[in-house]
Amino acid sequence: MSRRTPARRALTALTIAAVALLALSGCTTWFTGAQNGFGGATSAPATSTPTGEDVPADLQPFYGQVLDWESCGGPFLCADATAPLDWSNPGGDTVTLALIKKPASGGTKLGSLFVNPGGPGGSAYDFVQQSADFAAHPSLQSSYDLIGYDPRGTGHSDAVHCLTDAERDAYLYDIIPGERGSQEWIDAYTKAAKDFADKCAENTGPLLEFIDTDSTTHDLDMLRSVVGDPKLNYLGYSYGTFLGAAYAENFPDKVGRMVLDGAEDPASSGFDISISQAAGFENALKNYLTACVNGSDCWFDGSADDALTRIQQLLAQVDQSPIRASDGRELGSSNLLTAIFYPLYNEGNWPYLDDLFSSVEDGQADFAFQLADAYNSRNSDGTYADNLIESFNAISCADYPATTDPAVIAKQNADLIAASPTVGPYWTYGDIACAQWPYPSKRVPAPVTAAGSDPILVVGTTGDPATPYKWAQALAAQLENGHLVTFEGEGHTAYNSSNCVADVVDAYFLDGTVPSSDPDCTN
Repeated sequence: MSRRTPARRALTALTIAAVALLALSGCTTWFTGAQNGFGGATSAPATSTPTGEDVPADLQPFYGQVLDWESCGGPFLCADATAPLDWSNPGGDTVTLALIKKPASGGTKLGSLFVNPGGPGGSAYDFVQQSADFAAHPSLQSSYDLIGYDPRGTGHSDAVHCLTDAERDAYLYDIIPGERGSQEWIDAYTKAAKDFADKCAENTGPLLEFIDTDSTTHDLDMLRSVVGDPKLNYLGYSYGTFLGAAYAENFPDKVGRMVLDGAEDPASSGFDISISQAAGFENALKNYLTACVNGSDCWFDGSADDALTRIQQLLAQVDQSPIRASDGRELGSSNLLTAIFYPLYNEGNWPYLDDLFSSVEDGQADFAFQLADAYNSRNSDGTYADNLIESFNAISCADYPATTDPAVIAKQNADLIAASPTVGPYWTYGDIACAQWPYPSKRVPAPVTAAGSDPILVVGTTGDPATPYKWAQALAAQLENGHLVTFEGEGHTAYNSSNCVADVVDAYFLDGTVPSSDPDCTN
């Protein structure tokens, strides 16, 4: 039995759009062919002009620091900023944050637009550098400096480091011995989780205690001031919506124009997230199967219900008899689920599920591992492109308290299976990893109101498997000045999937136009 597939709170927005490219090329970088900006003229190096706002004396060295922007290819400028490691002790150790900027290309500048692609652990630096037009459409880039910065613990900033590539392979791909839920299985899973946590603590050092989202919101407010913006303009995807909502709660008077696409519900517990995502992926899988069996070239000839039953059988089958890939790795249920989830984030990539299921039916595992590797940022040579898996685990454990009561876990297991017969059985016992974490979570899940903030647009897609639509509804209702924008469609996030949503978002950022009611976008 393999370990639980991680329920990524918010997979990097671009990752799933890349499946078609990945499936053809074998490349595991997360950006799509929508790369842009590399042929432009290099902008001259410059320094930032902080706002000079009044902050406590011990924070002044951070809020008043001047960034030295240096050319870093094409039109991009890069800089490093310094933040307190512990915002409650600004005189202590510091952390370095990496930023990239694509300066506004037009004549009328509206300030900076910070973007975050999700994760947690996704690199906003890479997001901007490698696919700026996906991060924010060219019309916005004309009026805003587009800025990506890697949150503490991630990417090019001071980052979480846990495992060697070989150790990460073992952690992600080795099949845990014993039947799921047996004492042998729990003991083996617990040992693997403890080893991972211990290595994160050893190789990361003091930073590991301070990679929570609340600390990151303080970094973001400091950076807003450092680049010279009196208010934060922000476009967050997936987990980026959680970061944006937390920022709005902590600094409501500093919210400028903010859009949260693929919204999370800050009031949700870790289990709430797991059961909602399990049901969301189950529903997306059913929608795919309905479209597949009604089409002309489906891997399955029966009904959608029959196909779902067959997928459940395949998951059980690879647990009993894993399929060995050409590189020697064995495919169990965990990595088969990862391979299934990856195309479900984007309706345009559903056809790759046909190839996946056909190949697994034929006893082949290579294509399944290709999809799972792309999800895990694993390159074809066994190296890893980033620290996404490590930072995802670290930030998630910092943000959500672990459930350890056996009676509660037993009930949660039953509820997961009832809510999602296909996915749920493999997401049981999900808090084992965070229960071994060296620093307990200080956060208590709760609604956010951001009282007194400027308008915030909350975008939700009705068929989103990773951030279910009900979360967007909940967040928009919690926010004192929240405005729901619905996309009636499939896939994760909507700004780059719906022309209607894109028009609403762009008009808001450019003109401050707030829809008088939910536009209920259908295209």
